[in-house]
Amino acid sequence: MGATGSKLEKALGDQFPEGERYFGLENFGNTCYCNSVLQALYFCVPFREQLLEYYASHKNGVDAEENLLTCLADLFTQINSQKKKTGVIAPKRFVQRLKKQNELFRSYMHQDAHEFLNFLLNELVDILEKEAQAGKKEAETLSPSEKNANGPKNPQANGVKKEPLVTWVHKNFQGILTNETRCLRCETVTARDEAFLDLSLDIEQNSSITSCLKNFSSTETLNAEDKFFCDKCCSLQEAQKRMKIKKPPLILVIHLKRFKYIEQLGGYKKLSYRVVFPLELKLSNTVEDADSEYSLFAVVVHVGSGPNHGHYVSLVKSHNHWLFFDDENVEMIDESAVQTFFGSAQEYSSNTDHGYILFYESLGANNKS
Repeated sequence: MGATGSKLEKALGDQFPEGERYFGLENFGNTCYCNSVLQALYFCVPFREQLLEYYASHKNGVDAEENLLTCLADLFTQINSQKKKTGVIAPKRFVQRLKKQNELFRSYMHQDAHEFLNFLLNELVDILEKEAQAGKKEAETLSPSEKNANGPKNPQANGVKKEPLVTWVHKNFQGILTNETRCLRCETVTARDEAFLDLSLDIEQNSSITSCLKNFSSTETLNAEDKFFCDKCCSLQEAQKRMKIKKPPLILVIHLKRFKYIEQLGGYKKLSYRVVFPLELKLSNTVEDADSEYSLFAVVVHVGSGPNHGHYVSLVKSHNHWLFFDDENVEMIDESAVQTFFGSAQEYSSNTDHGYILFYESLGANNKS
């Protein structure tokens, strides 16, 4: 383990980023699905900073109840505060808590990294919302000066469903989709908004993220049995429906649907399709036709030919260097190696390492060129 660390330090030399830590995570029997996602989240810097801040402000809580958020904050703080720059850490407490919390992850069977990511982010949101509500109740019994010091800063955190609390998990990952339906008789457009923490995209052979996103937002005609009830016409009408991104998130997480249910097989099959994901992505299917620009910083890769077995690794960009995380092992890779994880152009290929979850960060205000 030490050899891997020193090899990485040698490879980076005096380019080793100040204050950064590159630690592998021990595998507790098929927990690579968890390790690969945790590495991607650790290098999602705004999210990591919020977690470290959360840990610092909650570590003295005497009666603090252990939950997935406290275990994750503890793990990230542990990595961040290591004296050594590289090494291996055992995320034992976090994995134990995860298994205790959700029976889905209790077995030693191969788990799905996307299901884990989804469960984790939603669980963190639930915990933060409960804490904010408990904080508000407490604040109501305090004097005004104490209120300002301790009360939740968000005046909407009062349990009113119309204005849900926006947690820092939402601020990082949440975007808003708008589902537009246009009645073909009266041309009235009905729009319904829905929030998302990640986008799951259908994939096709020899395609790209851009074409998958175009398909996601393509216009669908509702007719025959699928007619739409138009409130203005007060009847079922033919309509056109499309999905657009109304508010792009700060961190865009894209899940490629590589596991498809095949009726004849009575189970899932892995699609090894080649789907090109760019290092720089322009989102063009947004409501305000202005392109939102993103930069790729992490990829969770599924290794293996089938859905029920295999392995997960992750590729991470940190301070302009690309790193390869495979449980305990961490090594540097060249940026050009990222394209070897696009998938296979032929159905039967010896390459089974395919990009599965992509993490993009918004270039936003930093990108005025």
